[in-house]
Amino acid sequence: MDGGAQYNPRTVEEVFKDFKGRRVAIIKALTTDVDQFFQQCDPEKDNLCLYGLPTEQWEVNLPAEEVPPELPEPALGINFARDGMQEKDWLSLVAVHSDAWLLAVAFYFGARFGFDRADRKRLFTMVNDLPTIFEVVTGTAKKQTMEKSSISNITGNKSKSGSKGRGSESGKYSKLAEEEEEVLVEDEEEVLVEEDEEHGETLCGACGENYATNEFWICCDICEKWFHGKCVKITPARADHIKQYKCPSCSNKRARP
Repeated sequence: MDGGAQYNPRTVEEVFKDFKGRRVAIIKALTTDVDQFFQQCDPEKDNLCLYGLPTEQWEVNLPAEEVPPELPEPALGINFARDGMQEKDWLSLVAVHSDAWLLAVAFYFGARFGFDRADRKRLFTMVNDLPTIFEVVTGTAKKQTMEKSSISNITGNKSKSGSKGRGSESGKYSKLAEEEEEVLVEDEEEVLVEEDEEHGETLCGACGENYATNEFWICCDICEKWFHGKCVKITPARADHIKQYKCPSCSNKRARP
């Protein structure tokens, strides 16, 4: 397996697009397609690798026979540890190795096609703006977003509380109170903007991409992860008739042998 070696991105933008496609594929394997991925990682088989392709498709396959391979290879033998660990820990381990593989592939292309220091820095910045696969799989990215939102709300409450205290003065300070109320309104508007921005950092549990206000999202009532409607094939009309939504991973979850 060559992991899509026939496709050779040559610019920073093309390499980043390649990175995102492979990343989305692996996130699918470890979240929405986790049951299928689990079954394919049979410990009785030979050394297997998880490949993410630029087309956002994933596959579990044998490593490349070519030595050295055309592209860096993913972690070898992920199937052997499947039954020897808790599933959550095993998936987290695969996620960590997949993050390392994605970086290796991206900077392999950078080295092969002569990216200079500025190009490498720009590529890393673009990659670093996305949460890692490990963060998506373990829910760390969502927790970080929630913590930021909590800090923003606390700051907003303090601002509103202080403004009300100053604005409550009467008599000769009435004009000052009016000015403070205007400031309070501005502060509240800023808090709302901050909250919108924080919502924009919410990540899809399937593809790992950020929330966008013009897209339909749905939250799983079991794991409380958010998903693009298109990623889990749920439309707004269908969602209206769902009393309790379970994402594909929670719906298919069952006791492992």
